[in-house]
This record gives sequence, C-alpha cells and structure tokens, in this order.
Amino acid sequence: MDQPTSTTLADLPATELLTLYASRAVSPVAVTQAVIARAEAAEPRLHALYAFAPDAALAAARASEARWMTGEALPLDGVPVTIKENIAVEGVPMPLGTAARNDAPPSPRDAPATARLREDGAVILASTTMPDYGMLSSGLSSVHPLTRNPWDLAKGPGGSSAGSGAAAAAGYGPIHLGTDIGGSIRLPASWCGVVGLKPSHGRVPLDNAFYGRCAGPLTRTVADTALTMRSISRPDDRDPTGLPPADLPWLDLDGLDLTGLRLGLVMDTAAGLPLDPANRAVVEAAVRLLAEAGAVIEPVPAFLTQEMLDGLDLFWRQRASLDIDALDEARRARVLPFIRDWAAGGRNASGAAIFRGMSQMAAMRDAALAAIRPYDFLIGPVSPNPPFPAEHASPTNDPARAMAHIAYTVPFNMSEQPAISVPAGFTPDGLPVGLQIAGRRFDDVGVLRLARAFERIRPALRPWPIVA
Repeated sequence: MDQPTSTTLADLPATELLTLYASRAVSPVAVTQAVIARAEAAEPRLHALYAFAPDAALAAARASEARWMTGEALPLDGVPVTIKENIAVEGVPMPLGTAARNDAPPSPRDAPATARLREDGAVILASTTMPDYGMLSSGLSSVHPLTRNPWDLAKGPGGSSAGSGAAAAAGYGPIHLGTDIGGSIRLPASWCGVVGLKPSHGRVPLDNAFYGRCAGPLTRTVADTALTMRSISRPDDRDPTGLPPADLPWLDLDGLDLTGLRLGLVMDTAAGLPLDPANRAVVEAAVRLLAEAGAVIEPVPAFLTQEMLDGLDLFWRQRASLDIDALDEARRARVLPFIRDWAAGGRNASGAAIFRGMSQMAAMRDAALAAIRPYDFLIGPVSPNPPFPAEHASPTNDPARAMAHIAYTVPFNMSEQPAISVPAGFTPDGLPVGLQIAGRRFDDVGVLRLARAFERIRPALRPWPIVA
C-alpha cells in the first residue's frame, strides 16, 4: 500500500481508512482535515453541502483518534460521512430544500441512520443539499445554491440526493447517505459515477416512512456501501415498516460465481423517455462482460406501463398539493415554481382518480415482482439519459413530464426490492453511466455481491474529477 499524502487522504475508501487507522499509519484527524480542505476548495463551485460543520467534525475526529489509541475503536471510527438534509441530524434544521421552510427549527434528535453512524464513530462533516421537498431529480432548490456535477459543472448531479452524489464524486470523504422514493439515490449515483444502493424497504429504519421511501449509501466502492449498510441497517423502533433484526453477512462480498447466474435484462420500457444511444452502449458493454463471465442473460419484456407511471405521478402531485396548499401565501410563493406547477396538476383530482392512481402503484409492484420471478437478478440502465443541464429541474424540464425519466428505477421502490447503481462506463462526452442491478425482495447482500463481481470485471474507470 502506497503511503497516502495529504491530498489523497480525502479519496481513500472507508475500508482502507479503517486499516490505516488500525496500524496507526494515518490519523482520523489528518483525514478529516483533508476532507475539510477538499470541501472548502470545491464548494464555491459545487455547492453540495448544507450545514457544513468543520469544527464539530474535527472534534469528533480527535475523539476517534483517542479511541484508536486506546484500543476502543468503533466499527466506523473516524470515517467522514455526509447526510442528506432530510435525514435528521440533531441540532441541524431541515428546510427540505425549500425556501418555504427556511426557518425550520433545529432537529431535536438524530434520525435512525444518523444515530447508527454516530454510535459507530463516524465523523459527520455536513448535511447535503436537495431540491424542494425532494421532488426533483435535480440539484435545483429555492433555498440552496445550485448544486452541480463534479464531472461537468454545466450539468446537474441528479437528485433528490443531489449533494450526496456530488460530494461522493468530488471526494468529500467516502460515505454519503441519501434517500430514494423513485430513484433519488440511484439516479445521482449513475449521473455522478458512484455506487448508490436503495435497500429493501424497511432494511434501513426511517422515522418518516412512506410508500417506497428508503435510505441508503452513496459511495465510491461496493465494499464501502456494504460497510455502511452493516451499521445503518440496525433496527430502530421508530420505523413501523422496519424489517425484523437480521444478522446479515454484509462484508462477505467476494466469491460469487457468475457461471449460470440467471439475469433478466430490462433494456427498454413502455413508459417515459426513450433510452439514449450513449447510455444504451455503456449498458450493452456491461452486459457483454457479464455474459463473457458465464452469466445467462435473457431480455425481459417491458413491464412498466404509461398508465402505471401516470397514476403514481398523479398520486404524488396530489400529496404535494396538499402540503403546499397548507402553507400561507408568503410561504407558497417561496416554493420553486416548477414544483408549484407540477403539484397543481393534482389539486382538483377526484377521490376516484387518486384511488386509481394509488392502485397503479400496486400494479407496478406486482409487475416488477413478476418480472424477476424467473431470474436471480434483473439488470439494465438506471437512467434513460446522461446528465442534463444543471439549471433544469428534470431531464425534460417540463412539469407535465416530470417523472418521464424514472421508468427504470421507480418500479423497485414500489416492489420493495433492493436495487443498486454501479458505475459502468462513460458517454463519448465523458459523463458517467450506471448499471442497475435489482434483486429479489430482501436479497440486499446478493445485490451487493453481484455489484462487487461486476466491479471486478469492469474496465478501469476514469480518474475522479477535481473541482477547485
């Protein structure tokens, strides 16, 4: 192992940091200082962080260093992390990306995932930005400066875990938490060239559970994602949808034999945007690698319909309109206009229409579960398109087609299946493209193992971007 320098410490994976800490070759304080320096250099252009707290992070790093010196180190001791703004950090307000809540009070306690990271010694660097109410696949927000993509500052990082994806790609430490209700971890992971896991529903406890909503990590390696899951999957009775406690072999990633593994290829959908040729080419190259390694790959007919996607869209619009209409006039005016226009489409929907929309979410669940039944895993694109202009609210930038880009990701939220985005390659313009791997319900470890196997056979990726 080469001796890391002060400029490379911020880029080291958590697995390597823990080894270096244990041998006392590197200090958590030095690593935290390097990450802070990286963030301070990049933030004037990237804008990935909210509630940046370098002094508190350094204090936590010094406490971690003391534990390592006395042999009392915790599972993630001294590893820098960031946490998406809608995952509570005690003492930090949660405006949820919108100026309508710019006076939100400090959070009274940590959310479950935050609590698990803190219990395991992680160093919390900051919260990360998100768009208004988390309802955009974009870094556009009415309260935060525009978050940009480290690979190309003219492009957006995706969302709604916008800051988390950007921070991971820029090297603001190895672990970043996001949330995902329709693709909000996997889309920024794909567009920022990092690993992003949406776990099985209930695997990571939440204190504000909702249909399809999950919390999970964005990291640069599958091993760091698994390491994070070992901590944040511990139970918490605040989540009424939480899965029973399970002692899963999170770190047992290697040794999966691809020979004869049955993979269903979901390359096209019957809803949303068409697959961009550049994205298709990267995914097809990944499929060839898996086939050459012995996997049996069969095409899966499109199982998502436009009716399903429209029904979900209407249900979400109506829910958003209720939240926005409950605000006073001054606060409503502060909400991002795109979000106001999108939500207005659900304002006058009838009860029958909303019921039919919600029923389409169940139909989406059933279709996704039926699609995977003959296979061990499903694979395919994460997004139909490469990263799009940073100033756009979505790939279409059209409130009437706000959900047109989530056809590959949202079915696995509704079906409660684990799904991961793994970096697969780049477009001719040098923009990242992810491969999605979805597993059977509750097979989170299996998804990680296949992701790790692909990571091993994938050609070397481009060097990480430097933002300064």
